Amino acid sequence: MTRTRGPLSAKELAAINAYWRAANYLSVGQIFLLDNPLMRRPLTLDDVKPRLLGHWGTTPGLNFVYAHMNRVIKARDLDAIYIAGPGHGGPGVLANVYLEGTYTEYYPGITRDEEGMRKLFRQFSFPGGVPSHVAPETPGSIHEGGELGYSLAHAYGAAFDNPDLVVCAVVGDGEAETGPLAASWHSNKFVNPVRDGTVLPILHLNGYKIANPTILARIPQAELEQLMRGYGYEPFTVVSEEGADPLEAHQMMAATLDRVFDRIAEIRAAAAGGKDKGKRPAWPMVILRTPKGWTGPKTVDGNRVEDSWRSHQVPMADVHTDPAHLKVLQDWLASYKPEELFDDAGTLKPELAALAPSGTRRMGSNPHANGGVLLRELKMPDFRTYAVDPAGHGVERAEATKLLGAFLRDIMKDNAGIDNFRVFGPDETASNRLQAIFEATGRMWYADTMPWDDEHLSVEGRDLEPLSEHMCQGWLEGYLLTGRHGFFSCYEAFIHIVDSMFNQHAKWLKTTRNIPWRAPIASLNYLLTSHVWRQDHNGFSHQDPGFIDHVVNKKADVIRIYLPPDANTLLSVADHCLRSRNYVNVIVAGKQPQLQYMSMDEAITHCTRGIGIWDWASTDVDEEPDLVMACAGDVPTMETLAAVDILRQNFPELRIRVVNVVDLMRLQDNAEHPHGLTDKEFDALFTTSKPIVFAYHGYPWLIHRLTYRRTNHDNMHVRGYKEEGTTTTPFDMAMLNDIDRFHLAIDAIDRVPGLSERAGHVRQALLDARLKARQYTREFGEDDPVISGWVWPY
Repeated sequence: MTRTRGPLSAKELAAINAYWRAANYLSVGQIFLLDNPLMRRPLTLDDVKPRLLGHWGTTPGLNFVYAHMNRVIKARDLDAIYIAGPGHGGPGVLANVYLEGTYTEYYPGITRDEEGMRKLFRQFSFPGGVPSHVAPETPGSIHEGGELGYSLAHAYGAAFDNPDLVVCAVVGDGEAETGPLAASWHSNKFVNPVRDGTVLPILHLNGYKIANPTILARIPQAELEQLMRGYGYEPFTVVSEEGADPLEAHQMMAATLDRVFDRIAEIRAAAAGGKDKGKRPAWPMVILRTPKGWTGPKTVDGNRVEDSWRSHQVPMADVHTDPAHLKVLQDWLASYKPEELFDDAGTLKPELAALAPSGTRRMGSNPHANGGVLLRELKMPDFRTYAVDPAGHGVERAEATKLLGAFLRDIMKDNAGIDNFRVFGPDETASNRLQAIFEATGRMWYADTMPWDDEHLSVEGRDLEPLSEHMCQGWLEGYLLTGRHGFFSCYEAFIHIVDSMFNQHAKWLKTTRNIPWRAPIASLNYLLTSHVWRQDHNGFSHQDPGFIDHVVNKKADVIRIYLPPDANTLLSVADHCLRSRNYVNVIVAGKQPQLQYMSMDEAITHCTRGIGIWDWASTDVDEEPDLVMACAGDVPTMETLAAVDILRQNFPELRIRVVNVVDLMRLQDNAEHPHGLTDKEFDALFTTSKPIVFAYHGYPWLIHRLTYRRTNHDNMHVRGYKEEGTTTTPFDMAMLNDIDRFHLAIDAIDRVPGLSERAGHVRQALLDARLKARQYTREFGEDDPVISGWVWPY
């Protein structure tokens, strides 16, 4: 006899099982059906989609969890959102937000009747329809699940500073094999149970990926529980073996969630009462074992389907060519008994509809999953008060990111009572010279400490520094998507670790721009420092400016790239980025002492333009230039100005125009990017026929890519990083890539008509200067002070 004892009465048990059947029915219908949504007649080939796309295997488990979360939300009045980590879980979550009524509220054309169900089915994975992931179009989603590994990081990011929020994060067992997910289990060491919300990880083990078994499903249960305890969790297990009565699983899940939320309440009450302050609790997590493709066909063509890899995607994809498969589909859909679930109009029966929460307690309608509607403006101090006040152009030095740190410190202070701003960085906040932040907050740490640890470790900290770019990115994304603000600093070379995560977030932002009900969120702001030109001491492994190239591939209405040359421009750019919405802003700025070129008023004007002629460095005022010397980035700017100094000393009659670029996208055509210059504007800066020597921070071919349509592109010669690096000095690093002042001056000599013939002696002297500079580094281990101490002399 099947044991169905548990907290659910017979009536409740039948109801929750029926609700789950309804979600499963809708999920299968989305994958297969074009028409005949309620099986009013036997299926025909015309009822079935011509291309069967979607993933069934994980879906019944997702539906199972959703139904049981609905129960505890209603019973305990929880404020909860749902994150579906398994890839392609779209049919399940779409089914559930449709059943609870949220979907129809957002998409009134998808009505809660037979015709609406037909439209729901037809649109899924269909041209002009919706994706098979839990995409931005899906109400209640902050996590798409297309690329695996980030569900838990997103969940914790959502929970930070949301003390009343529960985030149910379903982690697929395939996803659990990824590096980012494996690290994300440690997020519990950064949660303050008084200030932050609750993340409930549910590790869903259905045993298979596309073709292979999953690791965590094939290790002994005791070993798996030890692993979770080792991560610092208290594991609770629910198991439904293949062939077991689902009613028993419902009772087990209901009982388990009751115990789990009782335990969560105990942890939160103890924390609120000050008991064991600073002692990290063992938060509950659930291990849910169910068959893959649960409730689907047991076998197809004599092959095992349920509880095997064959149920991962579409269990029988050749329905149109095999009548037996059409019969399998007919029987499969009929097994859910839709006539018991929906009335004659095709509407979910009232007694089942009543199982879902109402209003914003529905997980599809929770405002935290549409964070822009909760977004509050940051309180921002006046960035101008942090300015460097240089005595002239290019004669004083300052650490740009150190001044930015003071600005971020005061943002942290000004928003202390709101708790909607955090700083993220992989163990690099102080290394990146942002240490002033610690005057306002500590480094978040809710694990053991030693007396000799860094003094800034704090259970109240708002600076998060796990040595994982993935965790920082995932937390920040979850934080932003639920309506808050953040800032991410990272070594430039290692931001590549999150290339793919950036991809997904940029695609999310691009998609949401076309979804009217998705309110704009705060921009994702990167500061890339410890950059390629000042990683001379760390060597070749730390020298890579290519993240910019990667970012430029995304849609122009989403990405922005800034290369401020000094501290005042960095402050202006940072203020702008922190106020912006729905962008990914990439700021590249060095942390080392660097020449300062502009007053704050000049910097604001220059940053507002994004690109401009520096009159104070040019010699072509009111005249046609012989040469344009352009630059983008702090070190390229310094080397360009030093090259201009060389040219002015040796060729005082040469008319030189210096153009500096802060907003890299100004170079692109205005038809391609909203920040782009018109052709007339571009020609006014760069001329239509004069040689251009352009010193750029990153890989030089990106500048060619952005400007290839311009009239004067053929006369543009770009110097930048060309994958030459080693452990050496800063100036030798520039020489290795031919972006040093001597080489830039030689480039100018070689390209100005008529100059090379009379400049042979100067050209040779510049080559000799390069050799002498390198020899000095080899002898003394540092750059010649004449070079490193250069200032603008005019």
